[in-house]
Amino acid sequence: MKLLPYLAVLVLAVGAGAAHAAGKAETRLHCNGQVAAPVSLNLALGKAKLMQMPETVEARSVGNPAVLHARLVAPDALYVVGLEIGSSNMMVQGSSGLCTLIEVVVGLDAGAVQNALATLLPEQKELHVSAAGDTLVISGTVDDAPTVERVMEVASAFVRRQPPAADGSKASATAAASSNSPSPGGSSGSSSSRAVATAAAPAGAAIINLLSVRAPQQVMLEVKIAEVSKSLLDKLEAGSTLNFGGGSWSSALSSSFLSGTLRGLLRIGGAAGNHVALAAEKQDGLVRILAEPTVMALSGQEGSFLAGGKIFIPVGQDNNKVTLEEKEFGVGLRFTPTVLAGGRINLRVAPEVSELSREGIGISANGISGNALLPLITTRRAATTVELYDGQSFAIGGLIRDSQSSGLRGMPVLGDLPVLGTLFRSTDFQQDRTELLFVVTPHLVKPLPASYALPTDGLQAPDRVQLNLQGRLEAAPATAPAPLPAPVNPPR
Repeated sequence: MKLLPYLAVLVLAVGAGAAHAAGKAETRLHCNGQVAAPVSLNLALGKAKLMQMPETVEARSVGNPAVLHARLVAPDALYVVGLEIGSSNMMVQGSSGLCTLIEVVVGLDAGAVQNALATLLPEQKELHVSAAGDTLVISGTVDDAPTVERVMEVASAFVRRQPPAADGSKASATAAASSNSPSPGGSSGSSSSRAVATAAAPAGAAIINLLSVRAPQQVMLEVKIAEVSKSLLDKLEAGSTLNFGGGSWSSALSSSFLSGTLRGLLRIGGAAGNHVALAAEKQDGLVRILAEPTVMALSGQEGSFLAGGKIFIPVGQDNNKVTLEEKEFGVGLRFTPTVLAGGRINLRVAPEVSELSREGIGISANGISGNALLPLITTRRAATTVELYDGQSFAIGGLIRDSQSSGLRGMPVLGDLPVLGTLFRSTDFQQDRTELLFVVTPHLVKPLPASYALPTDGLQAPDRVQLNLQGRLEAAPATAPAPLPAPVNPPR
């Protein structure tokens, strides 16, 4: 127990001597005139490397201590830490007096990004990550465009800057001395020589994307828009006019009854002006629409198609001004294909069929004499995102609409009579049925061959005889000559 005070004094003396030696090693530098060839050292931000020197280190000097921190952990070994992105150098003097210049570059940790990509995307074998200062450079070849986005998201997670420290020090680098780092003599140093480094990516860190997609695909999209619409209309209207000594009485429910402008009008009357008018009408309509637009686009790019026209609709503005707004109608298609791994095709597609209706919208406004008729556009549209394989078809939208409407108009009391009430009332019945379907089919396509046929190749203009006498709008297709008979060898 009496030896403990002496041992404590001895340990303190040795520790103080080691610390003094370490301090001298950091400041004293006397080269003998010879400098070895420069040595390069690349460091990742916040990481360290152990550098083995050819001889015992007597002294060292760091050009920019804010960029790197170097500490002796053995007589001939340096522990170098990258504190901040940048470049610096370090001069190290050996026991023989020979000095070595070490060029140090501190950059982002490209190895960590490379390992993360190899773990998260093991199927991508051609990814390469390198660092150039505060910039990550990612190169290589990937399978599809979504993989490029995933690679960039992973890399972005490594260059996001952490929030600054609360004491106002720079979050990119903070350093202090390490109490557990051994001195050249092998003993522990004092607490004043502790080295702890924490680093974060700088705010200006960037990523350069040099990735390429393996064999970019071109996608041709076939869209079928099929619609069948049926309409049925039945009308029966009646009106009567009776004249008597004190005046006349009329039950015509429409001003066009007695004028004879209604279709299916039957009028029965006498010389005294007493007559009965019956109007019966029946309409059957059938509309069939089949549109098959086809568009081709590069994977990841948008393609569009429109076969129709444009109209201009007046739109009121401030100060009693009217501007014309452009509206498109016809068969249109917009889609963005993305070829995924395994031959899958992601489609964002929006087909549309619109047409000018025969019926317009009547409006009246100040400054317009009478009623104005604005065009009415009937539109069928669908928009969705699907995934298909090459050649597969998918119905992305459809509609079945069945509407019925009926009406009854007549004179009170008289129109309710069992048989005679028909002369004092009008009935109408209308039924509309519509079926609509959108079908999309993607295809992976290649360029056309050198010899390809056009729809106009077989079309020829008629001559005067064919046009004027025969009424032909195109010339008759030329008949191919009959093949020559095979030669027959005479019997010998």
